Formats: sequence, structure tokens, C-alpha cells
Amino acid sequence: MNLNIRPILDQVDPFIGTAATDLPAAQGLAASWWWPKAQVGNTHPGACAPFGMVSACACSGAYPTGYGRYGISTEGAPEPMYDESLASGFTHFQQSGTGAIRKYYNYFRVTPMIEPLDALGTQWKLEDETAEPGYYAATLDNGIRCELTVGAKTAVHRYTFPAAPSSRVVVDFSYGGLAIEHGSTVPLRAELQSLGQGEAQGTVVMEGVPLSVFIEADAPGWRQLVWYDRRRLDGGTRLDFDHIRRTTLRPFGVMFMGPTEAGQTVEIRMGFSLRGTEQSKANLRSALPVSIASTGSIGAAGFDACREDTRQAWAGYFDQVKVDGGSPERRRVFATALYHSLIKPCFAEDESPFWPAGGPFVFDISTMWDMYKTQFPLLTALDPAKGTAMLESLVRICEEEGNLPIGYRMARGTDRFFRQASALAHTALADGYQLGLPGLDWDWALVHMQDDLRRGYGEEFAARGIVHPISHTLDLAYGYWCTALIARGLGDAPLADELEAKSQGWANAFGPDGLLRDSSFYEGGRWNYSFRLLHDMAARIDLAGGDQEFVAILDRFFGYGAEPVTQLGSRPFGPEFAIGVDLNRFEGLNNEPDMEAPWAYHYAGRPDRTAEVVHAALAHQFGTGPGGLPGNDDSGGLSSWYVWASLGLFPVAGQNLFLVNAPAFPAAQLRLGGNDFQITTTGHVETGIGADAKGGPRYVQRARFNGQALDHSYITGDQLHGGGTLEIELGPVPSDWATKTRPPSASDRPGHARGPGARFQEYLL
Repeated sequence: MNLNIRPILDQVDPFIGTAATDLPAAQGLAASWWWPKAQVGNTHPGACAPFGMVSACACSGAYPTGYGRYGISTEGAPEPMYDESLASGFTHFQQSGTGAIRKYYNYFRVTPMIEPLDALGTQWKLEDETAEPGYYAATLDNGIRCELTVGAKTAVHRYTFPAAPSSRVVVDFSYGGLAIEHGSTVPLRAELQSLGQGEAQGTVVMEGVPLSVFIEADAPGWRQLVWYDRRRLDGGTRLDFDHIRRTTLRPFGVMFMGPTEAGQTVEIRMGFSLRGTEQSKANLRSALPVSIASTGSIGAAGFDACREDTRQAWAGYFDQVKVDGGSPERRRVFATALYHSLIKPCFAEDESPFWPAGGPFVFDISTMWDMYKTQFPLLTALDPAKGTAMLESLVRICEEEGNLPIGYRMARGTDRFFRQASALAHTALADGYQLGLPGLDWDWALVHMQDDLRRGYGEEFAARGIVHPISHTLDLAYGYWCTALIARGLGDAPLADELEAKSQGWANAFGPDGLLRDSSFYEGGRWNYSFRLLHDMAARIDLAGGDQEFVAILDRFFGYGAEPVTQLGSRPFGPEFAIGVDLNRFEGLNNEPDMEAPWAYHYAGRPDRTAEVVHAALAHQFGTGPGGLPGNDDSGGLSSWYVWASLGLFPVAGQNLFLVNAPAFPAAQLRLGGNDFQITTTGHVETGIGADAKGGPRYVQRARFNGQALDHSYITGDQLHGGGTLEIELGPVPSDWATKTRPPSASDRPGHARGPGARFQEYLL
């Protein structure tokens, strides 16, 4: 296929999602959706490497990443904390697009100054900000130009100073978290040492994690020293703290200082590790092998080389996803969505501080309850080796800590994630098994999957077949089914039968009205949790009364025929909050439980409805400015949704299945595991986004896969990963395509071309 390719890496805008949602007024169907959660993307424009351990960004202390202008926000428009963009320095390790997860990193703040050390903590105004994948730059209003880049385990800072008699670069080892109530992170223990000749090192224990840094400074002729409580320790080269409390904390760190001429640059290179200063030094030297301390020169291994290496790493991923056509705005949003999808989780090979063995260690799976639906399938498609490493890391966490994580950050333990969901890792493991990802001991994985099903809420589910919050009933039933897939594949039929019997407990969660029973819910209600893509959608639709009845409640949920609604503004809210809650309406892409709901129509033979809802979301819920996201990006889960939806596909997590819909681009080419998968269309019409949105959705009229008619609305993960060509004919009105067939379910029902008792896998082509 000869695509009219223009590079999309250059169209990434890391500032999308960094400000409060600011989209043109929605039209049509999208105008009836009501968004309850925080209306801000919560991303940051800092320097990141794809799936890297380290990020670096300007730090204002604002919620939630440490960059930006807002206070803590969970509902409606965020409340400004500052009137303009400010920074007290530049920190490392940021979350990406998360909400209130109570761990915000921002460690090892680096502050360039021409002011006295007493001014440390000053908030300078940020001017002339610019960012691209792997690079961030801004000028402080004291005249210092600041540039940041990172590698997988390294960061490099370059500061260009004005003329000053005493310039300095201050590294604050004590800083962490946010400048909000209960937001700061205090080191429990710390040690640091000035080694001389432009080198320093140290370790801080933050929330139980020993994080080490090795620093090289290219600042010829400058002094370096240790400081404590904003005072220089002349002659002192070391600080040790056995225990630190919030009441005893005084800031401390190392500093490099000297006179500068106008335009003089100073470069600070930092290697990080969770396994001590020797490994942090090795990480720096392996990434940037020329030692400044020994050569006195930055040479080819400094800032520019690191920036270029990281850009090439980004290009390697972006070269795997090519799209043809689309307006400049659509291409910019798509490119940025792909970028945001590839920032998390953080892969830190051989870096676990919690167990002695080497191998994969993955953290910042901070929003698994939507990442597992969209981001994990994208990660595994673009980088199967990393997909395997992630799965191995999840199982290793279970082996070492006693549970498969619901979310995992740079710390041991499930923390507050257990409230969100249950058994989510089981879906990713089931997908990996069905794809045949190499390198994982699946018998080993099965042992942990089975044991984990009885932990937390699972104990009550195992005993009663139902548990509250009721959404955990769906999670656990699905986890049993995913585990059964692997058990049967490994030849353990008795175990598979036992697990499959438990997996039928999903039906206990539903009432006679076809919706979930009344219960408590995490950030949602029974309506928007009722349309999960379960393993037995055929039986779920029967439970609702059949196709027509199921479509009717979906139509009500998505607001067909409803009047436009008023969105939440800033606190204090008026009556619009109670009115919105009572709507029981689709919350758009502002809330995680709704992400898969549009594709429920596929299972009732109405792919035309899916096309309408997805088109409305792509057209009206994403934009090109800093306010271009409808809500938290959640570690790339939301952005991954946008990538898949734009390609006309949606992964059904745990089922090795991709639902087919009308693409937003006329053509695309994916390079997946060394194989090319092409998507071509006829009858495509560009409909624009935001203020430029025009026209209605396009509907699939016919489809072919590898030259053969595709009469059903799905392909398998094996087909996608194996390569091929998906041809889609589009038109302006609904057709009968895929209305008589359904995606596979774990059971049969009349009208489905399946024999009684057949297994789910047998229906996957």
C-alpha cells in the first residue's frame, strides 16, 4: 500500500492535556453526555523516553504531576492554584495523566539560580516553553534558559546563564511530592556525598523505596559543596540521615556554583537506580559513556547525543504506526495520543529494590483499570518483548508480595487500588497466553492467577458467587474465565471446568431490569458499569430481554433523542451536579468504566450505533490545545482508546479479539511484531474534529480480510499480530453488515451459528 505518509512524530504536541478541558461545544449525540469527573487531562510536557524509568519536567508543585497551575481536582473544572505557569526547579519521575493516587514523585529537584541559596523554592515564571518527545525547554524569568532530556534511566539538564557573579545549580535531595495538603513526600532516610571533580552521589528512601542518583556536572572552574537548611557546609562533603520526620525535615543537597558570562552553559547529567549508587553510576556511564569528570569536555556523549538517542527511540515506535490523510488537527491529536500511550508503564530492567534477582521490573501501572482495556493491548502489539516483560513482572510481584497488582507504582503494596477493581492482571495474562507470547512460564503464571482469585474481595465471591461493590463480581467472574482459558490450554481440564463454573457468577450481579444491582461503585454508578464487554455477552443480552431490549437501554444510556446537557463548572456546584447524576448517562471518555461501552452494540447486531457513538467521541471530545482532553489521560489509557478508535479497532481485553468499526483515517499501516497489518477504506470522508467537525459518521458497508469476505464485526489478535490486509467499504447510511452475526461468547443462544457446548476459542478464526 502506498500511503501518503507525512511523519507524525513531528506533529506530537506534549502540551495537549496539560490544562483544564477547553473544547468547542459538542454537537449532536455528544452534547447529551455528562462528565462528572475532573475536566483536565493531567498530563505534563516534560521529557520522557518511551516506557522509560525517568522523566524530567518543570515543577510548580501543582496537582497532579507537579507541573501546571491547579489544585487537587476530582470533579468538574479544576481550581487554579496559580494564575500563570511557574516553576521552582525541575524534577524527575512524574505520573502521566493520573488523578488522585496519593503518590506524585518529583524527586531530586534541580534549580538553576543567580539568586542566593536562601531563594531556593522561589517560583519563577516560565516563558518560551517548548516540548517534543524526549525534550523540554523553558526560560525562567531570571533569564536562565533551561533544557531537559532523558534516557531510559538517565536525565541531562543544560542551563544557559546570563552574566552573573555567582550562578549556581542546586540539587535538592529532600524535595518530593506536591505543594498541596498531604501532598509532599518526606524522605525516611538519606545519604549524599560530594565526590569532587564534578561528581556527587546519594540515596534517598522515599516511601520505602531506595532511589539513588549519580551526578556529573560539566561546569569547569565551579565549586561544588554540600548544603543543609539553605546554608553551605564549607568543607563538608557528606550528609547522612538515619531517620527524618516531617517536623524535623530541613532541605539538603549538593550545589555547583561559580561566575558566568552571558550565554555560558552548564550541563548536569544524572543516572538513577533503585539498587544503589554504583548501579546509578553504571546506568549513566552505559548510556553516556564519555565521563566529563575525566575529559573535562561534554563531547559527543552529552545533552545533544542523549536527546538524539531518545528521539530515535521514539521514532522507532512511531515508524510502526502510519496513517494516511486526515486533517492537520486530527493528525496532531492522533500523534499526541500515540505519544501519551507510550510513556507508561515504566520499564526498569534489573532495578527491583524488593527482590534480589534481576530481570523485568515494571512500575507506574497506576491506572490498570483502564490500561488493561486499551494500553496493554497496544503495548503488546507494538513491542511483544516488552509485553512479555510486563507480564513476567506482574507475576513476579505476585510471587514476592502475595497478590497480582490492581495497580503498581514505585513502591511495594496495592495501596488504595484495590477499591477500583479485582483480577485485572488476569485479562492481560490471558491475552498474552492466547497470543503465544514467548518467554513466560505459563504453569508458573497459572498457579499465581488461581491463588490470587481468592484474595481481597475474591474470598467472598468464591463462597457466595457475588460480592459488593458489585462491579467486583464482574471482575472476578471474568478473572475466573481468563484463568480457565490458560488452564484448559495447559491441559488441566478439571481445573478449567471448576474455574469456568465460577466464571458464570457474573449473572448474579444483574437485576431483572437488565442492569447491575444497586451497590456502591468506584467513581460511577450502576448504569455505566452495566455495559462491560463480558465473556458471555450473548447470555448477558438474553438476560436483558434480547437484542431489541438491550439496544433500547443502550440508546437511553447514550442519550439518543435526549436534550443537550450542562456540564459542571467550578466548585461550588449548583443544581447541575444532582441533575447530571440523575441522568444515568454516558460519561463520555471522562470516566474509565465507559471506555468499552460503545462496542456493546456490536454484540446486539448494531455496529451502526457503535459507529455513531465513536464518531461523536472522536469529533467532540478531543482537541489540539492544552485543554484538548475530556478528562484524566490515566497513564495513556484514554489516549490508547483514541488510537484504537481512530484505526477502526477496539481490543476486547482477555479475549484475543478486536472489534471492527469505521476508521477515522482513509488508510493505516501497522508494523506489529515484524508483520505488516494494513487497513484500507473506500468511501472515506474526512469529518474533522472540534470546531471543524462536520458531517455524520460513516458506516461499514462491507469488509474483507486478506481478500475474503468478513461478514462478522471482529478479527482475532492472531490475525492482527500476524499481519494482513483489512479492507473496509464505507457509506453514509447503515447497512446490514455484521447484523446477523455476533462476536463470540462463552455460551450459545438461538440465532447464533455455533454448536452447543463448543468452546469460546473455537469461534476465533
